[in-house]
Amino acid sequence: MSESWPIVFMGTPKAAAFSLEQLLKGPDPVVGVVTQPDRPAGRGQKSLPSPVRRVAEKHGLPVAAPEKLRGPDFLAVLERWAPRLIVVVAYGRILPRAILELPRHGCLNVHYSLLPKYRGAAPVAWAIINGEEKSGVTTMLLVEKMDAGPIFLHEEVPLVPDETAASLQAKLIPIGANLLLETIRRLKDGSLAPKEQNEAEASYAPILKKEDGRIDWRDPAKTIECRIRGFDPWPSAYTFLHGRLLKIHRAHVIMGEVKEPPGTVLRVDQGGLWIATGQGVLSLEEIQWENRKRLPAAEFLKGARIEKSERL
Repeated sequence: MSESWPIVFMGTPKAAAFSLEQLLKGPDPVVGVVTQPDRPAGRGQKSLPSPVRRVAEKHGLPVAAPEKLRGPDFLAVLERWAPRLIVVVAYGRILPRAILELPRHGCLNVHYSLLPKYRGAAPVAWAIINGEEKSGVTTMLLVEKMDAGPIFLHEEVPLVPDETAASLQAKLIPIGANLLLETIRRLKDGSLAPKEQNEAEASYAPILKKEDGRIDWRDPAKTIECRIRGFDPWPSAYTFLHGRLLKIHRAHVIMGEVKEPPGTVLRVDQGGLWIATGQGVLSLEEIQWENRKRLPAAEFLKGARIEKSERL
């Protein structure tokens, strides 16, 4: 039996919490957990612990939630925990060199893309927005440059036509946890060597902003449809009608020549709500006025008072 490696886990959201749960079932002890400080959330802006903190506290693990990573105080905590390996899953901050170099076996990261494609904060969303046919998970060694470290393992996942960022993330979370455990096992038995990334193939997936969700009807229908799926669940694709924000959660492309200006309502009846785009037509299938319920188009149109030839 191989020697156990004390591990420090760093992560914050639900995806990371799942990986921590699986890691705790493995043979190596988790000697400490690092997560983001509690943040205000929800309408009441009540301060809530991260999903990772909740898992750690359930299992009685020591937790650190530093506001700053640089400086002697937090480094002293890590040194006291004395990890052989640090595991990082969606922690949300760049680690300084002092932390990267602290554990003997480095910092192992689970990244939800097929590196070197889609380095950055939102790889799942951008894979869908850009119309990729596949995505996946990569384990790698962290270095000072963002998501540029040598790769250990990766696993591909094909994208289905109606894939959303939410549905793809749900698929990748358990795959990432399994790949993490396999990577650690093979690192310990010496059967795994890191492989450098090809910088020429690198692309980036920047953090999503609320304004990214605003639809430009001059884009082709297919481009808009991909963005609708890529921005689900956040920030949601949206447009404006009658001065009100209108969220679009689901749509499909209807090809054909369009003579009307982009954003024009072409059809509005129980057969559908069709909108002209820069190339082709988009049929809106699931819609929501801001702060109202999501509704199928047929239900939405019963009270929406939208007229043909109006512009979004």
